Amino acid sequence: MNRAFSRKKDKTWMHTPEALSKHYIPYSAKFLGSTEVEQPKGTEVVRDAVRKLKFARHIKKSEGQKTPKVELQISIYGVKILDPKTKEVLHNCQLHRISFCADDKTDKRIFTFICKDSESNKHLCYVFDSEKCAEEITLTIGQAFDLAYRKFLESGGKDVETRKQIAGLQKRIQELETENIELKNKVQDLENQLRITQVHTSPAGSVTPKSPSTDIFDMVPFSPISPQSSTPTRNGTQPPPVPSRSAEIKRDLFGAEPFDPFSCGAGDFPPDIQSKLDEMQRQRWRGSKWD
Repeated sequence: MNRAFSRKKDKTWMHTPEALSKHYIPYSAKFLGSTEVEQPKGTEVVRDAVRKLKFARHIKKSEGQKTPKVELQISIYGVKILDPKTKEVLHNCQLHRISFCADDKTDKRIFTFICKDSESNKHLCYVFDSEKCAEEITLTIGQAFDLAYRKFLESGGKDVETRKQIAGLQKRIQELETENIELKNKVQDLENQLRITQVHTSPAGSVTPKSPSTDIFDMVPFSPISPQSSTPTRNGTQPPPVPSRSAEIKRDLFGAEPFDPFSCGAGDFPPDIQSKLDEMQRQRWRGSKWD
């Protein structure tokens, strides 16, 4: 890292310390990509990486793919690579993981830096194309290193641990935000499926009554629990009402109610028997009248 900045060390830095300590310096550039390298630093290492990524980009360009533009945010905490439109963080390269940074003297538009990946622990070389600011971006990263090192000396090394904790928390926040988005998408899918299901079913609250089953004669079967008044007789008329009885009914010695032929309905006996019963009823009435 120091070889890339040794020739710039005596020059005046371009930005105020507060701009890099409390804020960040933004730059626009084209992102050629990143590739794994075997060494964490070295001019030849980045030169091979630049050659490899330029060739890959040339092939993609011949297929009609444009080199994507990105926004760089440089501060004492690292270099963030963002989508310029959505501001989504594509890569977050923490400063203590960057081991080498340099601009290409043969191609004034190209600058690179090597950063150790936090998950795979592999060294990745990031290559950018900036038509006018390649050298300035390299100097800005060098100034961020200088300010971070001074702050490290002033804090006795505690600031580095704080930055690591903050970086870990930021990473966890990004993971939780991603999980939150996935859960929202799942909930939305379930709601859509529920709406589709409700559309294909009958409207809410409408119940289609089931027609009662009938026998082979197309008649409703008899139900012993159905009300008597709702079941018509065979000739279509309602059955005669049940005569009311007194609350206290005399019973015989077997506990059964005595038979009273006069309490039966007129339609319960044949005509000849019914006429005799009527005559007996009249004689009984006369006898009770003279008593």
